[in-house]
Amino acid sequence: MTTNAQPTSRDGGGRDAAGARDVELLRELAAARSALTAQIARRVVGQHEIVDNLVAALLAGGHVVLVGVPGLAKTLLVQTVAQALDLAFSRVQFTPDLMPSDITGTELLEEDHATGHRAFRFVKGPIFGNIVLADEINRAPPKTQAALLQAMQEHAVTAAGTTHHLPEPFFVLATQNPIEQEGTYPLPEAQLDRFMFELRVGYPSRDEEEQIVAMTTSDRHAEPAPVLGAARLSELQRLVRRLPAPPTVVKYAVRLARSTRPDDADATPLVKKYVSWGGGPRASQYLILGAKARAALDGRPVPDLDDVRAVALPVLRHRLVLNFQAEADGVGVEQLIDLRERA
Repeated sequence: MTTNAQPTSRDGGGRDAAGARDVELLRELAAARSALTAQIARRVVGQHEIVDNLVAALLAGGHVVLVGVPGLAKTLLVQTVAQALDLAFSRVQFTPDLMPSDITGTELLEEDHATGHRAFRFVKGPIFGNIVLADEINRAPPKTQAALLQAMQEHAVTAAGTTHHLPEPFFVLATQNPIEQEGTYPLPEAQLDRFMFELRVGYPSRDEEEQIVAMTTSDRHAEPAPVLGAARLSELQRLVRRLPAPPTVVKYAVRLARSTRPDDADATPLVKKYVSWGGGPRASQYLILGAKARAALDGRPVPDLDDVRAVALPVLRHRLVLNFQAEADGVGVEQLIDLRERA
């Protein structure tokens, strides 16, 4: 059963003006979504669900990890989204010898040859961008991952005792290769929890693959046109947070997240049997933010239960820690997330 809550009435001229502005922004966002999808499709074939979830996460201000085998255009997709949104893009190729300063930046000692005066100057690293692609993030050692964790959580980095704020909006879009495990460092649960979504990038269909081959083996090179800018995207992020979430939707999201914890009363028998640790409070928060973002992309002022269900798997997939019994029985996270009515 889907909740169709209506926006609450507003009192006063100021509130009426703010409400009218929000309605206008919702219309603009719905139109921008169509334009953005069209621009991305000029370079990336298919992956419509991935694109929708990626844009929803950006509107919610969340970070995303993309999991898929090589050759599925994960890097191209992230770069195209950054170009279409007119955001500063930087890429970091993670390797086992990557140091924290290679990401955040470093202090350099410079000398003025005219005066002989020496002073330290901070040289910004690639983390200072709007969209930062952390390619093969699990290949970096824990020390480097910890530096990235501060940037993801606080939108700032610390070097030589000085805190430097990152440009807004700021997103980390990471990629992981599920095949190669040699020379990798599994991401700790604390860092995985900072990612709003884990999106699984699959193989294209036969028709899509034929389009890909035809497009990439010709001499045509399509460039996406900018649809939004950093300032407008930040305004739309604030709009998403202003959307009201009905109590029934909040209740449903919280119960869904709590049902993944084996010691909770809402946990299903399968969760109690196969899960060691479930999603924390951040899962509930991201379920609501993701639902709000999906509603906003559709031009709707209020999210419903279907919006929560739509983002449940990418929000919860990387937050459940399965036990050995689950691995032995071949049970995956998808089989454990219960999307039945809980409101």
